[in-house]
Amino acid sequence: MNPPTRQTQPPARGRGRLLLLIFLVVLAGLVVLGLVQRALHRGELERETKDSAIARVVLIKAQPGPKTRNVDLPANLAAWYEAPIYAQVSGYVKMWYKDYGAHVKRGDLLAEVSTPSIDAQYAAAKAHYEVVNARYQLALITTKRWTALRGTQAVSRQEVDVQAANAAAQKAELDAAAHDVERVEALENFKRIVAPFDGIVTSRLVNVGDYVNAAGGNLNSRGAIAELFSVADVHKIRVFVSVPQDFASVISPRISAELSVPQYPGRVFKARFLATANAFNASTRTVTTELVLDNPDGLLWPNSYATAHIQAPGDPDVLIVPTSALIFRAQGMQVAKVVNNHIRLETVQVGTNFGMTTQVLSGMSPHDEIVANPTADMLDGDEVRVVTPTRGYNDVKPKEAEKPLPNVTSNDLRRVGAMPPPDDSTPDEPTKPGDGGAAPASTPARQEQGQY
Repeated sequence: MNPPTRQTQPPARGRGRLLLLIFLVVLAGLVVLGLVQRALHRGELERETKDSAIARVVLIKAQPGPKTRNVDLPANLAAWYEAPIYAQVSGYVKMWYKDYGAHVKRGDLLAEVSTPSIDAQYAAAKAHYEVVNARYQLALITTKRWTALRGTQAVSRQEVDVQAANAAAQKAELDAAAHDVERVEALENFKRIVAPFDGIVTSRLVNVGDYVNAAGGNLNSRGAIAELFSVADVHKIRVFVSVPQDFASVISPRISAELSVPQYPGRVFKARFLATANAFNASTRTVTTELVLDNPDGLLWPNSYATAHIQAPGDPDVLIVPTSALIFRAQGMQVAKVVNNHIRLETVQVGTNFGMTTQVLSGMSPHDEIVANPTADMLDGDEVRVVTPTRGYNDVKPKEAEKPLPNVTSNDLRRVGAMPPPDDSTPDEPTKPGDGGAAPASTPARQEQGQY
């Protein structure tokens, strides 16, 4: 009996199984590799997320206050003396003699008013005075005669006393008539409108034939009252500056100011302190401060606008910090110090707010380092990481900055303040959208900007 014959597998089937085994091994390797890479990426993402959750801060120190303080405030120029001139009699303007800009001396004739009614009153008052004076002279003669007969039987003592009393009454009437003449004579003098002091005619609101009213001035076609002339003495100029309450501490007799006016660009006028109101305006919270400057050549005109550059002594012992470094909380104004990479909030007492900077009266020393731009949600004990500030930002001396930052918003400034300094290969100009340049890589340093 012959043994069974063993059948051999075809070579093609064995080769297919081998390829399937290799494919399964490769697939399993790829799956394992993907899982490993995913785990590595997840761990890296977790580390980056935790690292990004730590705020980056820039530290600064308080600076001493300036030795001198400079404040620029709007100012209004006024004449040393300025007076509107009204009419004191009613009538029609006969003639005016001084026009706009005329230089006048005290007592110079500006205009004349025609007043026929006052002329008639003046003549009547003088005539009445003459009548009363004649009666008084007759009463004096009569009293003298009766007094000479007092010791005889021709007249009685009563009659002598009556004549003396009549003479006294006539004297009183004469005095009254004299006062009436003086009153009308004063009105006659008001027909001549004269300059009250040396100066310049700054306005002339009257013409020949205008009717002027003794009740208040010139009556125009609408019946409104206006002055006839305005005269200003401009040999000195008063400068009125409304100083805000925050800057009221600079007001003292030691301050000086440099004025600049639009009509004379580049020219500076020196003004000195004259007076202050010592009280604030309730509606504007400003105090009116008066300065004075000489104006011998008459370059400055009244009612001009000017900018006053006020210089006053400062206090170098008072610390100055950027206003952006302060945090307003329920506990008061605070600053954020960094101790062992953790935030410590310290309450400080602030002084005058200068806008970009603020005085700190107590609560910190010149050696304390504080966060330049603390966020509103920063709490005591938060972990932070200190980074080097960008050149030109938060420098102690702004003049050392190479170029101004292109950022214009507060959020942009906060982001830039937290960025590490760029390396030498970084171009000065950032790549703009649409320029065809490649977008910057998403590095952790750039991801950190989103935290501010």
